[in-house]
Amino acid sequence: MGNARSGALSKDLLADLKTNTKFSEEQLYVWYQKFLNECPTGRISREQFQSIYASFFPDADPKAYAQHVFRSFDSDSDGTLDFREYIVALHLTSSGKTVEKLEWAFALYDVDRNGSITKNEIHEIVKSIFNMISKDDQKNLPDDENTPEKRTDKIWDFFGKKENGKITEGEFIHGVMDNKNILRLIQFDEPQKVQERLKEKKQ
Repeated sequence: MGNARSGALSKDLLADLKTNTKFSEEQLYVWYQKFLNECPTGRISREQFQSIYASFFPDADPKAYAQHVFRSFDSDSDGTLDFREYIVALHLTSSGKTVEKLEWAFALYDVDRNGSITKNEIHEIVKSIFNMISKDDQKNLPDDENTPEKRTDKIWDFFGKKENGKITEGEFIHGVMDNKNILRLIQFDEPQKVQERLKEKKQ
């Protein structure tokens, strides 16, 4: 692709990403070339995204979690990730600010994208997280959170909602920021490790 890189990455997109991520102009150009090398069409499909996850978790079942992560970054709901969505995903999962990460976590748990989270949605994400945890590691979890149902109940009880209640984005972010234990329960740290491995692989 050589010297075509400056023409391929528009000035508007470059300015947008420099403002909204930690990456420098030079880094963004490098990432853009790597992105096009991996995805010549300029887009990552859901299937490609899932296969990346699957390659890193041969002993687990990452399909459901990968689908949810993909959805949370597919901001225009077109079934693919373009370069902007991909860079924002890299930024948030590797070095985004706490509030930014929690905004993403809310989007992850807001499965139907209606602006609030239900207990069923929490259970759906927690269940997909458990598919990523090895059976041996699950045995080492505390008794009150060693199944998707128990962990869901623990999270839901923290927010003090009725069974059919809803959690707004503001409630979610403030609640999690005020309680590190809940932060631990809602997240799964492997995606960041996946991004680090991807970076190593592409260098």
